[in-house]
Amino acid sequence: MLRGIRNASNTWLGRIVMAAVMTLLAGIFALWGINDIFRGFGRTTVAKIGDTEISIQQFQQAYNDRLQQLGRQLGRPITPAQASTFGVDRQVLSDLAGQAALDQRARQMRLGIPDAEIVRHITSEPQFQTPQGQFDRARFQDALLNAGYTEQRYIAAQRSDTVRRQIIDSTSGGLTVPNTWLDAINQYQNQERSIQYVALGPEQAGDTPQPTAEQLSKYFDERRIMFRAPEYRKITTVSATPEELAKSVEVSDDDVKQVFDQARARYITPERRDVEQMVFRTMEEAQAVSERIKSGTGFAAVAAERGIKPQDLDLGLVAKSAMVDPAVADIAFSLKEGEVSAPMQGRFGVVIVTVTKIVPEEDKTLADVAPQIRNDIALARTKQLVQDVHDKIEDARAGGTTLEEAAEKFKLPVVTVDAVDRSGQGPDGKTVNVPDAAQVINAAFSTDVGVDNDPIQTNAGYVWYDVIGITPAHDRTLDEVKNQVEARWRDDEIASRLKAKAADVLDKLKNGGALDALAAANGVPVSSAASLKRGQSLPVISSRAIEEIFRTAKDGFGSAEGDKPTQWIVFRVTDVKTPSLDANLPAAKQLQQTLQRQIGDDLFGQYLAWLEDDLGTTINQDVLAQAIGTGTPDTN
Repeated sequence: MLRGIRNASNTWLGRIVMAAVMTLLAGIFALWGINDIFRGFGRTTVAKIGDTEISIQQFQQAYNDRLQQLGRQLGRPITPAQASTFGVDRQVLSDLAGQAALDQRARQMRLGIPDAEIVRHITSEPQFQTPQGQFDRARFQDALLNAGYTEQRYIAAQRSDTVRRQIIDSTSGGLTVPNTWLDAINQYQNQERSIQYVALGPEQAGDTPQPTAEQLSKYFDERRIMFRAPEYRKITTVSATPEELAKSVEVSDDDVKQVFDQARARYITPERRDVEQMVFRTMEEAQAVSERIKSGTGFAAVAAERGIKPQDLDLGLVAKSAMVDPAVADIAFSLKEGEVSAPMQGRFGVVIVTVTKIVPEEDKTLADVAPQIRNDIALARTKQLVQDVHDKIEDARAGGTTLEEAAEKFKLPVVTVDAVDRSGQGPDGKTVNVPDAAQVINAAFSTDVGVDNDPIQTNAGYVWYDVIGITPAHDRTLDEVKNQVEARWRDDEIASRLKAKAADVLDKLKNGGALDALAAANGVPVSSAASLKRGQSLPVISSRAIEEIFRTAKDGFGSAEGDKPTQWIVFRVTDVKTPSLDANLPAAKQLQQTLQRQIGDDLFGQYLAWLEDDLGTTINQDVLAQAIGTGTPDTN
C-alpha cells in the first residue's frame, strides 16, 4: 500500500489526489478532536507543567485515594459535591502539579537514587519491621494492601519522593531560627502578669428603672433581627444500628447459658491483695531488717527509719497476674493478711513483702450477668444484619414504599422532631434529641420537603431522614418576645452605666487616686490574680480583660469588660515576669523545630510557585471537570 502511494505521488495528478485525501483525513481528525494534539493539549491531559503532563488517570487515582482517606476519617463516603466544598480537587491538582514540577526539575538536574538506597529506605521503615527491628515482608504487603498500592507503585512513589526531597532540602534544609524570633515567641507564650483589680457589677450600676413603652419599642425596632425566629424543620428519622436492631432479636436462655459456660473465667474477679514491698541491695541488709520486724518493730516503722515514703512501699491492690515479678507474686499470695515475708531474691533485688488487705475472689452467677450476655449476643448477631437491612429498606423505598412503612416492616422506630433549628435547638431553646444530630440536622437543612434523601452512614449504622415540614424564619412581634427584649435592654443599660463607672474610676486612678479607697467608695473589695498568661479566660477576668492586661505596662492601670456584659473590671498590673528561654528544654527544642518547619515550608512554597511559573503551567478545565464528575468532555 505504501509503495502504491509513493508511485501515485510521482505524477502531478497523483500528487493532487493525495493532497485531497490528506486534507480530508486531517479534517476528520479535527472533527474527532485529534487537533488537540497540535494545540499542545491532549484530551486525557488535566494539566501540563513544562513538558510534563498530568493525565486524567493520574488525577483520578490521586483524587479517589484522597476521597477514600477522607471517607475513612469521617466514617462515611464523600460525594463529589462535598469534595468540591472541601476543595479536594484543588488540593489534589496542586499536589500533583508541584510533584510534576519537581520531577521535571530533577530530570533537568540529572538527579537519581540508586536501587540499593530505595531498598534500604523501605526496609528501615518501622511500620514494616518486627519488634526485633527486622524487615517483615508480610507486614509490608499488608500495609500496601490496606493503602491500595501495588509494590511497583509504592517503590516508584518512594523513588520519586526521595528525589524530590533532595530539591526540597536544598531550598529549605539547614535553616536556623533567629534568636530574636525565639525570644519574641517565648515572651508572647510564657510571659506572666499579676494584677490587683476591682470587679464592678449590677450593684454598682445603681437602680435601673423599668423601660418605658417608647424606649422598649425603639430598642426592639433597632435590634429586630436579634429577636427574629429562626427557620425550623420538622424531621422524621429512622435508625438502623446494631443497638436498635438488637431490641427485636430473640436470644434464648440456652444461648445465654452456653456463652456463660464457655467464658466462665471472664465473669470471675480474681483475688486481689494490697501488697507493700521493701527492696534491699544485699541479703545481709534484708536479714537485719527482717530480724527487727520479728522482734516487734512494725513494717511501716522500719520503712520510715530507712527514709522510704509510704507511696514508694505500696504496690497497690493487685491480682497475682498483675504483679511484675512472678517470684514476689507467689510469696505475696501465700501470706496471711498482716503477715511479713522472709527476705527473698526478686527480679529487681532482695525484697521483703507484706500484705495489708485481701479481697477474696468474686464469682458472678448466671443471673448476675444474663442481661449483659443477652445484649452482647444480640449485638453480635445484628452487626452482620445492618447492611442487609439497609439494602432492603433502600429496595423498598425504590419500589415506592414510604420511610415510615419501611420502618414498620423492619420493626424500627420512627422518631419525629416537630421543630429544630440549624443549631439543634427547639423553639424552647433546649437541645433536641436527634440521632447523630450534627450530620442529620446539617443534611436536613440542605434538602427540601418530599425529597427522597440518601441515608447517612454513621460509625454504628445508617440513619434515614425526611423533611416533612418547614417553618420559615420570620420576624417576631414585640409582644411575642417582650420579656427577652426587656431583659436585654436592662443588661445593655447596666453595661453602659458600668462602662462609664469604670472609666470614671480609671481616670481617678491615673490622676493619683488609691485603688483601695476607690474600691471602698464603690462597695467592692480589691482582689488579686497572679500568673496570668495570654489565652486564658477566668471567672470575672475574661479573655478581653486578659488582652487588655497584656497591653498595659507594669504599674499601669486599665479596664475591660468582665466575663459577662454586666460586669467590668478596673485593674493595676503589679508584676510582669518573662522566663528566659532555655534552649535545652524539650519545649524550647520543639518550638525551634516548629519554626524551622514553618520557615522551610514558606521558602519551599515560594520556590515551588516560582518553579511552576518558570516551567509554565496550564490547566485543562474541561478535562478537570470530567475527571471529578462535574462536566463532560467537549466534543467539538
